[in-house]
Amino acid sequence: MFDFRYHAVSLVAVLVALAVGLLLGVAIGDAGLVSTAENSLRDSLRGDVKAARNDAAEARTALEDERRYSEAAYPLLVQGRLTGEQVGLLFLGAPSESIAAEVRQALEGTGAQLAGVVALREPPDITALAQAATGTRYTALLEDPELLGQFGRRIGLQMMQGGFLLRREARALFTTSNGGTGPFTTLDVYRSDRDLEGDAAGQTAALEDGLMRGLTESADPIVGVQETTTDPSQIRWYRRHDLASVDSIDQVAGRAALIFALGGVEGSFGTGSDSSALLPGPESVTR
Repeated sequence: MFDFRYHAVSLVAVLVALAVGLLLGVAIGDAGLVSTAENSLRDSLRGDVKAARNDAAEARTALEDERRYSEAAYPLLVQGRLTGEQVGLLFLGAPSESIAAEVRQALEGTGAQLAGVVALREPPDITALAQAATGTRYTALLEDPELLGQFGRRIGLQMMQGGFLLRREARALFTTSNGGTGPFTTLDVYRSDRDLEGDAAGQTAALEDGLMRGLTESADPIVGVQETTTDPSQIRWYRRHDLASVDSIDQVAGRAALIFALGGVEGSFGTGSDSSALLPGPESVTR
């Protein structure tokens, strides 16, 4: 005869078996559900990746079409616009081969000539400048720092109008002189970032400020330029010195804006936050 303990043990065994069976059933069911969910997610992701690839391919094609269009339209916009102009390129600080190449590329087909490329010595060699100025009041540059701004203004004027002081000072004034130093009928200016302190910083600023005053007094178009990657941007500095500016001459639109600005259109053009428009208005195109 079975006693109570046997019944109790049997009952516990049955309950344990039921619990194990239930857990196994749930686990098997969950595995099936997870497997189905994984397959569904995988298929969805594959579809998303395929769609993204198609979108990227279409975007690349559209971008290439836009590039081809802009390059084809560029000669039509600038052809003959600067016929006979003698364009200068002035570097304030270290010269840049890429900037020089982009300016040359921009001028193609315009009828203009890049007549000279010069790089201003920074900080200035005051002793050499004073020695080259023998016979003029600028021999006192060492004793009278206030003369440096006036000297810069005179040089700026002579870059656009010509003059003997510029010819005498060229070797001391510029680190690079490729072609002529002037007179130019219009001028591009590129200012690079520099880390100067004390007298070097003060003398450089005084010379640059004076030079910009002389250049802008000439009433000829003076345009500050930079690339989209220039950091920090110099557009505000150009604007403070009354220069038109272009912040993207490494792009087709920027080169077109440069030609319009060299033709006398005023403003800040490009893609950066400091520029007011990508290109001048239609009235500039039809002028």
